[in-house]
Amino acid sequence: MKKETPKYTVRVYAVILIDNKVLISDEYHENILMTKLPGGGMEIGEGTLDCLKREAIEEFEQEIEIIEHLYTTDFYQISTVINDKQIIAIYYTAKLTDIPKFKISNKKNDFELKNGSVSFRLVPISKLKPDMFTWKIDQKAIETFINQRKCKL
Repeated sequence: MKKETPKYTVRVYAVILIDNKVLISDEYHENILMTKLPGGGMEIGEGTLDCLKREAIEEFEQEIEIIEHLYTTDFYQISTVINDKQIIAIYYTAKLTDIPKFKISNKKNDFELKNGSVSFRLVPISKLKPDMFTWKIDQKAIETFINQRKCKL
């Protein structure tokens, strides 16, 4: 019996901290309006940290410093955007290496509704809730982040 090649996509995301706030991304891709954490797909030849640093440069043209691993998916999640692929998502906490040099909006979905649109917002850690995020994997990562912060207090 021939084994089927696994159909996975590895995604790497960050909870980026800026002045006791978390940077979140509102995006419109493939006719889906979403709120998520910054990050994206790992390419062949990359490690997770290099992937996340590259994604930061691509998304907001700034470098980040990765603080620590936060969460790796521990449940089955099929991709909504990439047909027929299971998502393995790895999350880190991080911070910018400099003050933000990109636009940070005060309102959700601050863009023209066209494919590839993105805007960034800051949410105070105290107001962060898992249900603010579109995807279950981001919700679980944020829940983990909130719980870890409670344990450190």
